[in-house]
Amino acid sequence: MTQAEFARPDWQVGQLAPLALGQDDVEGPVLSEEARALAERIVDRYPTSRSALLPLLYLVQSEAGWVPRQGMREVAEILRLSTAEVEAVATFYTMLKLHPSGRYVISVCTNPSCTLRGARKTYLRARELLGEDAERMTPDGMFTLEEEECLAACDKAPVVAVNYVFYDQVDEGAVEQIIEGIREGRVPEAPRGAGVPGDLRDVSRTLAGLGTTPSPKAGPDG
Repeated sequence: MTQAEFARPDWQVGQLAPLALGQDDVEGPVLSEEARALAERIVDRYPTSRSALLPLLYLVQSEAGWVPRQGMREVAEILRLSTAEVEAVATFYTMLKLHPSGRYVISVCTNPSCTLRGARKTYLRARELLGEDAERMTPDGMFTLEEEECLAACDKAPVVAVNYVFYDQVDEGAVEQIIEGIREGRVPEAPRGAGVPGDLRDVSRTLAGLGTTPSPKAGPDG
């Protein structure tokens, strides 16, 4: 078998290697004084401060909308860890975004079960609607489109997540409805009682263990 036959299919482009390396950064502090106070509250919940690492990275994401390297350095300082230790965790979890991301991250599962049920067409339709820049962030800052290795809901394939809230059996028409609904400020309610996903910052605050805050209205004016 030739090397070309081992090549990644050209439609599997949602998680490009350059986007997973954490090369983007920001100048100046990511965590405000208020956020640092929240960080201390989070750390105090754990008998070992290192256990607060993942929640603090979500706190950074709730502040910046993604996890820049500066945010990792601040978390390392708070927890008295090396930056390498923080980066090792940040680069492992795909729910932590290491590049500027849209308010709504659309994750299309492309593992075998979903692919066999049409996930390839779902992904390509989403990319057609959002543009190729969506694999990083759309120009309006609204969307990021990515592939996900597995969303662990094979019985509902093909599955799409919007800010980690699952939508079942999403074909080309359904993903179009989801995208248009978000654009118009009508984020569709997910099945199975999951409700309506907030934007990425709001969801990240919840994942940090801080509850929820009202999300700005979706849509270009939201």
